[in-house]
Amino acid sequence: MNDSNNIDVFNGDADGICALIQFRLAHPAESTLVTGVKRDIKLLDRVSANKEDKINVFDISMEKNSSDVKRLLSEGASIFYVDHHMAGEIPNHTNLNTIIDTSPKTCTSLLVDDYLKGEYTEWAAVAAFGDNLNQSAEKTAQSLSINSDQLSQLKRLGISINYNGYGSSLDDLHFKPDDLYQKMVSYTSPLDFIEDTSSVYLELQAGYDNDIAQTTNLKAEIATPNIAVYKLPDEIWARRVSGVFGNQLANQYPERAHAILSNNPKGGYVVSVRAPLNNLEHASELCKQFPSGGGRKGAAGINQLPEGELNNFIDLLKKTYTH
Repeated sequence: MNDSNNIDVFNGDADGICALIQFRLAHPAESTLVTGVKRDIKLLDRVSANKEDKINVFDISMEKNSSDVKRLLSEGASIFYVDHHMAGEIPNHTNLNTIIDTSPKTCTSLLVDDYLKGEYTEWAAVAAFGDNLNQSAEKTAQSLSINSDQLSQLKRLGISINYNGYGSSLDDLHFKPDDLYQKMVSYTSPLDFIEDTSSVYLELQAGYDNDIAQTTNLKAEIATPNIAVYKLPDEIWARRVSGVFGNQLANQYPERAHAILSNNPKGGYVVSVRAPLNNLEHASELCKQFPSGGGRKGAAGINQLPEGELNNFIDLLKKTYTH
């Protein structure tokens, strides 16, 4: 690396991408991009830094990256860290600037929107819709001069960007997250992106529509008034749709918690958990009881749940959300 670099580290879902779009629209600069699929959380272990390097981090848990935060600070880098996942202990360091809020009704892009005083709020609304924070997105969008059809477009875009981030590897995705970011970052309004780059938008829409349609006939392995568990087939479409399918179920059954299980190529299951929409709590606490688990209060996951732990997980799911 050169003597001084900008390094942008961001989650590959809608929230991570839209947060960085807002930041770079407000602060244009060449930067090195570090990202991955939705489940790639420990991204800072891919970063090496020189003194004076500026590292911007969006939408990945500090708790999962704590050792690398300390390492990079010790190497002389400065870090700007914005996130809404569990943070753990935040280091007290002059080169670390954090905006962290774990409220279940916010997301990283909404935090960036506050930081930028509403300069690119449309992108923040897109991200909130992508994170299934529909009420927060609609509340944020009240400050915008857009009609109901345009609001629906922002919602569709957010869902599609978020959907694109899910997969066991980059090969499962329609667009690599850094490529998708670069296609969108020049647009101050996501509505202009939708209009000007119809081929990208249409590919995202078609992919989402085709994949979600295949969930129509899926039946829950377990369904009670409080929880439901679904196992998805071991196919690419199922890996791509796991997160948005969970959001769809949460919206259909707001009083129920949901767990979506996908096969992990390394063995066991990838788990997506959605807390009930009327009680956006406890998802991260539940998932953190397993070694590769984490997330936020309303939505969390486990990257690799051993098959032998499945019954234990289901028991804990029932215990957590039975009242």
